[in-house]
Amino acid sequence: MCVPCGDGWLNIRVGAIIMKDGRILMAGNDWAPYLYSVGGRIKFGETAEDAVRREVREETGRDLEIDRLGFVHETYFPGDTPSKMGRPIYEISFYFYMKTPPDFESVCDSFSEECGREFLRWIDPEGDEKYFPEFFRTELAHPAQTVKHFVSDDRR
Repeated sequence: MCVPCGDGWLNIRVGAIIMKDGRILMAGNDWAPYLYSVGGRIKFGETAEDAVRREVREETGRDLEIDRLGFVHETYFPGDTPSKMGRPIYEISFYFYMKTPPDFESVCDSFSEECGREFLRWIDPEGDEKYFPEFFRTELAHPAQTVKHFVSDDRR
């Protein structure tokens, strides 16, 4: 769900926390200089849970069960896609821990909003790669059983 609001945009999205052997599966594309969580925007009429299951299936080729909601993240940032470059975006994201079976392998055949091919990469959450959301670096090392709420503002 991406709605124009004045000079900016409101995004409502979901993200999947898919972990295996201490690593997290992240997505990327050719134009962004960072990685991001597997997931995407909620479609009108979907619940956040339906959306995360759909996004995981679309991006990994696998159906995964939801374990639990882990984080709600509100963030302000300047748009970085060609169609929204520099425009203010307010995004609300729901991040779900997914149940990852031991034999899980992903196949990515998806495209980002701007028609660029996406790829998937397993990373160490505490590593040096640039990725979003940044709070994964500290929070995934010791996952809480409660839902945590984060707010960040990268408008400059």
